[in-house]
Amino acid sequence: MEKKKINGFPHIRYKHNQLLSSDELELASKAFYQKMNKRRSIREFSDREVSKSVIENIIQAAGTAPSGANKQPWMYCAVSNSEIKRQIRQAAEAEEKISYDKRMSDQWLQDLEPLGTDFQKPFLEIAPWLIIAFKKIFDINQEGEKETNYYVNESVGISCGLLISAIHDAGLVTLTHTPSPMNFLSEILNRPKNERAFILFPVGYPADEVYVPDIHRKPLNEISEFYL
Repeated sequence: MEKKKINGFPHIRYKHNQLLSSDELELASKAFYQKMNKRRSIREFSDREVSKSVIENIIQAAGTAPSGANKQPWMYCAVSNSEIKRQIRQAAEAEEKISYDKRMSDQWLQDLEPLGTDFQKPFLEIAPWLIIAFKKIFDINQEGEKETNYYVNESVGISCGLLISAIHDAGLVTLTHTPSPMNFLSEILNRPKNERAFILFPVGYPADEVYVPDIHRKPLNEISEFYL
């Protein structure tokens, strides 16, 4: 492995695994798009077991995300314990009921109606795994002192995107669940004071028969502008 120092710090030479032709690039990028375009948010899960090693691989893939100053300000808590999942469901549904009854505007509720959602979240107990992404608003070094993290929301958001992609690529399904507020997750999981719950992902296989809303993604011309 070739190495050199830049600004006094060690660097290693980057080598891309593949050097594709233009035609191969187009095929590879289209294949990835087509695979990801089949991804859907799933709310009906099977209780079929998923091995811990698979979840470890998925989290490791999320951990390859870029981050501000390489601080990697994320922590993923993976829960398979049925009692902890029960506690999370009870707390999440309590917050969600308040949100649906009081916090959400009429327009918000109207926008959610086609998706068929409500405050009940049985998938939090049925899915074999819950992965909770926490953002580290600061780090704590070995001396107990605070260390600054940079672009925390952006960094953790990118990492969660990779997590979703890794889950889909593995042949599993998930849902981005964000009950608000989410302080109960820190309490149930006894997380340190520098962590804040970011997104909760139930992970597993879909139920035997699942129906998802007949929604459509915006076409390319509505999500992009090209300046040639």
